[in-house]
Amino acid sequence: MPRDLAFTLAGLRAAYGRGLQPEAVIAEAFRRLDALGDPGIFLHEARAQALAEARALGAPDGRPLWGIPYAVKDNIDVAGMPTTAACPDFAYEATADAFVVARLRAAGAICLGKTNLDQFATGLVGVRTPYPVPRNAIDPALVPGGSSSGSAVAVAQSLVAFSLGTDTAGSGRVPAALNDIVGLKPSLGALSSAGMVPACRTLDTISVFAGSVADAWEVFALTAGFDPADAFSRPLPPPRLASLPEAVTVAVPDAASLRTFGDEAQAAHFHATVERLRAQGAQVREIDLSPFYAVAELLYSGPWVAERVAAVGSRLVTAPETLHEVTRAILTPGLSLSAVDAFNGLYRLQELRRVCAQALEGADFLCVPTIPCFVTRDEIAADPFGPNSRLGTYTNFVNLLDLCGIAVPTGPRADGRPGSLTLLARKGEDGRAAALALRVERAGAAVTLPTDAHGHAPASDEIALAVCGAHMAGLPLNGELTARGGRLLRPARTAPHYRLFSLPGGPPARPGLLRATEGGAAIALEVWALPRAAVGEFLAGIPAPLVIGTVELEDGRTVKGFLCEPHGLKGARDITASGGWRAALAEE
Repeated sequence: MPRDLAFTLAGLRAAYGRGLQPEAVIAEAFRRLDALGDPGIFLHEARAQALAEARALGAPDGRPLWGIPYAVKDNIDVAGMPTTAACPDFAYEATADAFVVARLRAAGAICLGKTNLDQFATGLVGVRTPYPVPRNAIDPALVPGGSSSGSAVAVAQSLVAFSLGTDTAGSGRVPAALNDIVGLKPSLGALSSAGMVPACRTLDTISVFAGSVADAWEVFALTAGFDPADAFSRPLPPPRLASLPEAVTVAVPDAASLRTFGDEAQAAHFHATVERLRAQGAQVREIDLSPFYAVAELLYSGPWVAERVAAVGSRLVTAPETLHEVTRAILTPGLSLSAVDAFNGLYRLQELRRVCAQALEGADFLCVPTIPCFVTRDEIAADPFGPNSRLGTYTNFVNLLDLCGIAVPTGPRADGRPGSLTLLARKGEDGRAAALALRVERAGAAVTLPTDAHGHAPASDEIALAVCGAHMAGLPLNGELTARGGRLLRPARTAPHYRLFSLPGGPPARPGLLRATEGGAAIALEVWALPRAAVGEFLAGIPAPLVIGTVELEDGRTVKGFLCEPHGLKGARDITASGGWRAALAEE
């Protein structure tokens, strides 16, 4: 079983085409989970059940998700598994699959278990759980994001090919941004919510996390459909990727209403992303986002707090001790709201909807940062409410305005942290949003870090390691570094006498760096710091013909890094002229 196998739809399908068995893939998924040592990702690990389902698949039968491993947020039912909503006293064993899970099962997908969440899906930080908190896949000091924390981390750590989350106020988008993956939030009613424990019944949707826009879209397209048994299901247009003209019009926050709470790197990265859209032919129009923020305030200061109380039933009154203390503090004000408050809130929302619709007239999309800034676990421990509220700046208003959206990585910011853009469109226009997200994703693949980013030296207990391919930030194997405590030091280039090749085989596609006896060029790479204690395990997983050797950098310094043995270049394609792996990917 290749340990560097990409857990993507294309990667797994290719491996199955070469004869790999689903049982081996499921075993590898749990091996990765064990090696990661993070007890907060899954609340229920269905090891025996998943392996049994893998063995029972038989020969490939043409089903679109045959043998594909995935995970499910633990407020969505999977037959034979417990549903807890991160509240042990609430737990029950599901006797039937949720509608969406049933469609995935019919398509051949295999559920590995149920993932952690902010209790009753109340939160955007991922730490409001009585269970261990999942570790952020990019930086353990950051919150993992919520409420769909475990589902996002499972994808980001390459434990599954995709996962299901839910999204009421941003729970399918905020964790995506914090873990550098794609989060697709469908139009309300596009995915049946039958079999899902609600947070706000009128605003909830199941969401999809994946490593790429294409994977997220395929899962959504396979599970979308009208469900007569779900009163909130809507007969929306069939999910099809739209063909977009080069010149689409995107609305973005103007300078006065762009909120990043002092995070200058976030503001600069957002502006750079917008400029890339403009360079691709988009017409950019700045608008005042203030009315959208006013809509967002209704979610936690208006009658929708009472709807969250309805979701937990009488528990808040009869058994408040069974609730997480922060969840309880958020819900309690809902007990004092009246029917008059509810109607006044609806009236105010309708007024603001009109204002927001007028602001978006003539625009095809609204483009916003997925999150305004990053939040650390220390910050949320010191203040359980303020940082959580900030994370919802660009997400809380979306379902109240009946928009669809998709969060897509946009490459690393100047400080090395991941950038993310959310593309919002009107209900039923999911295919248009995904089509633009594909453009953004392709542009983001070509982004390189500025030369002054993370200009740190490795600590005494770290080794500097140069990576030039799939281990770079935001690419498929980067989790093998971050999971072992790796941190980005700086972007760099080799001395001008190296050649770069695209090696045969994969996925994932891999480059081979070779010192040239004559000629060559400077090749872009990244220098990472890896804890010395983790180096041995990391080296053990490096497949031939790749090796670790000494790489000379453009500034004359040397660093240990990935090289390729010459015998491995048979059938390889010389891509030296691209100048680096990201640029080569962008050219394909």
